Amino acid sequence: MKDIARELGVSVATVSRALKDSPRISAEQRERIKSFAREHNFYPNAIAESLRRSKTRPSTLIGVIIPQINHFYFSSILAGIEEQANVRGYSVVVAQSGEKYEREVRICESFQHSRVCGVIVSQAKDTKRYDHFQELLDKNIPLVFYDRICTGMNSNRVVVDDYMGAFTAVSHLIDTGCKRIAYYGSPMTMEISKNRYNGYRDAILKHSLEVDDSLRFICDCRDDAEVLTPEVMERADRPDAFFAVNDDTAIGILYTVKRLGFKVPEEISICGFTNGERAIACEPQLTTVEQRGYMVGEEAVDILVNQVEGITPMDKVEKKVVRTRLVVRGTTR
Repeated sequence: MKDIARELGVSVATVSRALKDSPRISAEQRERIKSFAREHNFYPNAIAESLRRSKTRPSTLIGVIIPQINHFYFSSILAGIEEQANVRGYSVVVAQSGEKYEREVRICESFQHSRVCGVIVSQAKDTKRYDHFQELLDKNIPLVFYDRICTGMNSNRVVVDDYMGAFTAVSHLIDTGCKRIAYYGSPMTMEISKNRYNGYRDAILKHSLEVDDSLRFICDCRDDAEVLTPEVMERADRPDAFFAVNDDTAIGILYTVKRLGFKVPEEISICGFTNGERAIACEPQLTTVEQRGYMVGEEAVDILVNQVEGITPMDKVEKKVVRTRLVVRGTTR
C-alpha cells in the first residue's frame, strides 16, 4: 500500500480506505486506486490485516499442527477443521511438525508471535516434554489435542475410541477362525498405541486364547512392514492373521504375504486402522477400522472456539471420544 500511495501521490490511509470501498473516498479516486492495484497484482493480506488489528479486535486465526500432512487420517481431520472453522467465522494456519519435537516447539513459538486465538495439535512421535504446550496455556491460548494427546497435561482433547476399535477388529479376526494374530503397532510412548494394544490383548484374552508377546512388533509404516513380514512368515509358528495400527502398515503386510505366495484371506487375514482411500485401492480390499477423522476435526474446532468466545470457561477441560466402525472387506474371511 505504501508503494501504491507513493506512485499515485496519496496517503497510505487513502489507499487502505479505497481498497475497502470506504465512502469517505470519492468513487473516482476509489476506482483509480483499485485499478492501479489490480494492474500490479496487489491483493490485501488477510493475515497481516488481522494481526494489525489484533490489539483492538480478537484474533480469529486458529493454529493447527499436523505430524504428517500426507497421511490420510490427518488430512481428513484437517478438512473437518477447516470446514468447521469457516462455519464459525475463523481462519486456519497449518504447520507440519514432521514428527519432530524441535520443529513442534518452533511452531508453537511462531503461533504465539502470529497471535493465534488458539492451537489444535496432534503431538509428534518423539515428543516427551510438554513445556511448549504448557506455555500456550499459561498465556491463555486455548489448546486442543487430537489423536495423539498429551497425557502429562489435563487438557482439551478429541480422540477416537482406539481401544474399542482394536478390540472389535481383533474379535472379528478370531470369530472368523484366526488363532495366532500378530500385532504391528507404534511405540508405546503414545497413548493411542497403548489403547490399541490393550484392545488387541483384551480381545485375545476374552476369547480364551494365549497372548504371545513374540507376535507383538513395533512397526507402523509400509516400508518397515515389507522388511519385517518375511521374517515373521518364516517362523514355524507363523501367524494366521495380522492386526496393524494403520492402513499403510496393513497394505505393506498384504503386499508382502501375497509376494511370498500366501493367499489372502484363505491363509492369512489382515486388518488395518484408518479406512483411507488406499484401503479400497488394493486387492483384495482392506478390512479396517474407520476413524472418522472429519468428525474429529469438527469437534476440535467447536471446543476451541467455544473457549475463545467465552461460551466454555478456560478452566473447563473438554474431552470428546468419537466412535470407530469396523469396515469388513476382502482381507478377512
